[in-house]
Amino acid sequence: MPGKDDRPGLGQDLAWRLQGLGFAGLIAFLRGLGLEGASALGGRLLRTLGPMTRVHRTVLRNLTLAFPDMDPAERAQLAMAQWDQTGRTFAELMMMDRLTPASGRIEIVGAERLEAIRTGGKPVVFVSGHFANFELMPAVILAAGIPCMISYRAANNPYVDRQIRTNRARYGVKLFAPKGGDGARELLAGLGRGESVALLNDQKFSEGPEVSFFDHPVNAAPGPSRLALRFGTVLQPMSVTRLPGVRFRLTVHEPIELEATGDRTGDIARGVQAVTRFVEDRVREHPVDWFWVHKRWPKTVYSEM
Repeated sequence: MPGKDDRPGLGQDLAWRLQGLGFAGLIAFLRGLGLEGASALGGRLLRTLGPMTRVHRTVLRNLTLAFPDMDPAERAQLAMAQWDQTGRTFAELMMMDRLTPASGRIEIVGAERLEAIRTGGKPVVFVSGHFANFELMPAVILAAGIPCMISYRAANNPYVDRQIRTNRARYGVKLFAPKGGDGARELLAGLGRGESVALLNDQKFSEGPEVSFFDHPVNAAPGPSRLALRFGTVLQPMSVTRLPGVRFRLTVHEPIELEATGDRTGDIARGVQAVTRFVEDRVREHPVDWFWVHKRWPKTVYSEM
């Protein structure tokens, strides 16, 4: 909810409330369809509507940047398939309490690494990207008994945001939206208490070290590497792959160990590149699973196409 200092005007508040009511109705409708019905409907809707939007051009441009040697017809087919994935994921987000490890729909590879983190008593920095249904990662982390701060980007509409948080709380996730210095201090405090943190690290970032992503320059968030270096811990990568029948394979990968050489700037940059390379490798393995709808590269890269 907005604070007193940033309270919206009456018109904005009314618009937000109406959007919130619509969002609540959508959640109720999808939950009424059941998990497989909602997932299928979401996939069909975006597979139909997505290509009609301007975002489809972004999808095709991103696929061209990532896979310049791929046959154009194959890229077009992949663009359609990723819309189905995105639609399914959006619908599934409304009922994540039905997609926990207890549901039997998640195959976990590398579960022993989570157990080692739980029993080791030392926090880690979980890192990943928007792969398939990316919300499965916090569900699995928490189900493994690991205290963890789950970072997310708060919705602009506070009434929608409250519903998102309530929806995630159904399966034990307490979302944390870091903002500026206060957010960084909360993350540091959490790690200091022995809590791990989980961050998605594949979105556009206007600052931070410049690294390579599919042989093109991008800026990537240095936060995960900074935290890992400060607390002398590892970056723990995870990924999700969608399987048939609203089922998934979640993989807990080999940890990324960062070396503290005394060159802090260089150490952070190497960590950022390692995370970015991890994301790229997973995208190359299962390109349909990634979130292609956002502009990951800077304007200069797109302008050179």
